[in-house]
Amino acid sequence: MSERNILLTLAYDGTDFHGWQIQTNQRTVQGELEAALQRLHNRRIVTNAAGRTDSGVHADGQRVNFRSTIDSIPAHKFREAINSALPYDVRVLESRHVPDDFHARYDALARTYRYALLVSPVQIPRFRNYAHRISRTPDVALLNRMAAQLIGEHDFSSFGMATAEGGHCVRRVDAAAFYPQPPFLVFEITANAFLWKMVRSIVGTILTCEPCGIAAFADILRAQDRSRAYVAAPGRGLVLHKVRYHESLGIN
Repeated sequence: MSERNILLTLAYDGTDFHGWQIQTNQRTVQGELEAALQRLHNRRIVTNAAGRTDSGVHADGQRVNFRSTIDSIPAHKFREAINSALPYDVRVLESRHVPDDFHARYDALARTYRYALLVSPVQIPRFRNYAHRISRTPDVALLNRMAAQLIGEHDFSSFGMATAEGGHCVRRVDAAAFYPQPPFLVFEITANAFLWKMVRSIVGTILTCEPCGIAAFADILRAQDRSRAYVAAPGRGLVLHKVRYHESLGIN
């Protein structure tokens, strides 16, 4: 029986999940996906995700790979097979065969997250789980000058923690900017990898630093001290938008 490495593009509404990674007695995206795969294969299937999203965080471009010994299902048909066993708030958007040595996390070159800010004097109920409301329109040009400080390779200890014990906090940010998408203001950031709560801490700190200016934010970045950052924005506004791989793989 041959084994194939299958790559999924996954979307999920993170509202009712305690993040991606399996946790005891908690509902997680990985738990639901692996349960669906177990029903399909009649054995436990281990999955590898490009990003370990936190509680309440959403995705429309998560990438996950797993190994299957089912020969009867063409790679592109795993989408329908898995979706038939998944709950309503998780869906496979695409499935495909990838090289045996491919790993969704370790082969990822960059990840892009988007954070949605609802600019409104009152909460709009249908957006309550998908954006963080702010009551006034900030100075977007100033916010973007602060966001520009993030670009390049830095120690981001001020904005997050490494998930592995003893892991370093140096990351490379390729792009970071705010742009209007009424009624939202969206922050988009692309980096080779992210620390735990890094994007949410950056958003919360930039918004709080607006009255103080660029220098205050730059000082926090340089401090490499988690206690210097401000309260992280809530998870509900954050979406793992896409993951980029080497062009030779043909999967972007």
